[in-house]
Amino acid sequence: MELIDRGGPQFEFIDLFAGIGGLRLGLESIGGECVFSSEWDKFAQQTYEAWFGERPAGDINAIDPTSIPEHHILAAGFPCQPFSIAGVSKKISLGRAHGFADVKQGNLFFALAEIIRVKQPPVILLENVKNLKSHDRGKTWQVISDTLDELGYEVHAEIVDAAGWVPQHRERLFIVGFRRDVFQQTFPEGVPFAHPSPVLGQHALKDILDPRVDAKYTLSNHLWTYLQMYAAKHKAKGNGFGFGLPDLDGVSRTLSARYHKDGSEILIRQRGKNPRRLTPLEAGRLMGFPMERLDIVVSDTQAYRQFGNAVVPKVAQAVARQIEVVLDQATHAGLDWREIVETQKDHGLVAG
Repeated sequence: MELIDRGGPQFEFIDLFAGIGGLRLGLESIGGECVFSSEWDKFAQQTYEAWFGERPAGDINAIDPTSIPEHHILAAGFPCQPFSIAGVSKKISLGRAHGFADVKQGNLFFALAEIIRVKQPPVILLENVKNLKSHDRGKTWQVISDTLDELGYEVHAEIVDAAGWVPQHRERLFIVGFRRDVFQQTFPEGVPFAHPSPVLGQHALKDILDPRVDAKYTLSNHLWTYLQMYAAKHKAKGNGFGFGLPDLDGVSRTLSARYHKDGSEILIRQRGKNPRRLTPLEAGRLMGFPMERLDIVVSDTQAYRQFGNAVVPKVAQAVARQIEVVLDQATHAGLDWREIVETQKDHGLVAG
């Protein structure tokens, strides 16, 4: 991904639940400047600091919203496990609560909502798993959408498949909100925002692979035998569970945070040898991170977890460009949306 020099920042944004900065890379690539970041995981903080030169603030519950700088866009990949299919299944099997009943993770949305309420950014950009809309028969999404509506935002939510930008099927829900009191007069019939449409068939898994890979990434005989037996057992039951050996001219399954365990969802064929898993560097490329200029500073296990939990930067960039279209239209119509944030700064809502 190429970062564009536009002669100074076009807008300021904050990066909450930042992970390793997928949303940040997307917003920076169209001229945004990050003025605050937050991420609680210490290993993700290490990667983020190595890549962006700043260590994110920690637990969002411990952050005073008034201490966060004013900004034009609030970006947040808020925790997805309480709402994901896999996460919900695991919690149910363990007899644990999920969704908004999960106090540790699910209710972090309300910490995010409080920051939105206090800071009132003109635009919000949120990312989550596609199952968020269907979780608990739609009740979870209803609470989220109602909350954002009550906070004064016109919400546009759509599932976008990253396969239009990287060689991986990865469907994620992108939620974009525009503050009604800022944009409604300019766009009385609704903000003309449209999510980006993926163009499929342009990316191939082979393009992100290295020609020579350390033997440690090749599956052992024991693990390869186990995966084949596991797949055969579930196939006999009519289930679709099993390993993935994708066509190298096509795209892979979704890279998950559990990839470090056995790599079963994306295995690479090898002539005369057992299949291998992706290397962490290849996993980064599969996610669309510019690995030619980014160093992996954590263990393989942590790198797989980080990439499996990340936002695809090129998808974030595509969504951000669609936001930029709206902001440009607003500017041409005479709306100074930047001045609104400058006024909030002048009113001293920010510490420092």
